[in-house]
Amino acid sequence: MLVFSDVHASYGSVVALWGVSISVDEGEIVGLIGANGAGKTTVLSTIAGVLRPTQGTVTFNDESIVGQSPEAIVRKGIALVPEGRRIFPGLTVEENLRLGASTRSDRAGIQKDVGEMCQRFPIIGERLHSSGGTLSGGEQQQLAIARALMCRPKLLMLDEPSLGLAPKLVGEIFNLVAQLRDMGVTILLVEQNVAKTLQVVDRAYLLRTGRIVAEGPANELREVVDIKSAYLGGRMVE
Repeated sequence: MLVFSDVHASYGSVVALWGVSISVDEGEIVGLIGANGAGKTTVLSTIAGVLRPTQGTVTFNDESIVGQSPEAIVRKGIALVPEGRRIFPGLTVEENLRLGASTRSDRAGIQKDVGEMCQRFPIIGERLHSSGGTLSGGEQQQLAIARALMCRPKLLMLDEPSLGLAPKLVGEIFNLVAQLRDMGVTILLVEQNVAKTLQVVDRAYLLRTGRIVAEGPANELREVVDIKSAYLGGRMVE
């Protein structure tokens, strides 16, 4: 589905990715793990069209998406839930949801999907007419994910969904990710929480200072990756 091949990317003179290659197949949940500053968000920004690679290719369903606008990439079926959730606190929960369907014109389908999100995320149904800013951090994360699902994505990208949440809520968010996978949603999950990520993903890539240093099925990576070192950017277990 997604092939990110030998990608180099920079912010001005600062190189953030050095020949990174990852892939995501339909129906998978793939993790991209590593310490803060490893380049994980840069990978998502490049896929989403926010950042253009200086070298390499990015294809989605066998079509290059390099150079296409973020809106065009959303229309092709890629949705990003950004770090920090970035909901609109002054808008109602329903209005936030409908913004996720801004690339669609099927009013009946949008209304149907609002109802589906209310069923899938009960708190959304309970607070549909409340302002987004009145939701807790965990509830806002659910809203951000539901908003992304409103565009009916073929690939859902999650950037640090557990960031800033209390430990109990972190568990709930990872349970939600697992439930989405069981519903057939293809997911690329970016996380610093290495231990939790390796519990829910099918495969994972460990990124360190802009390079992939380990990859494979989650059960294999659990055996070779020192969880503490992955958080801190240290060495892999030999």
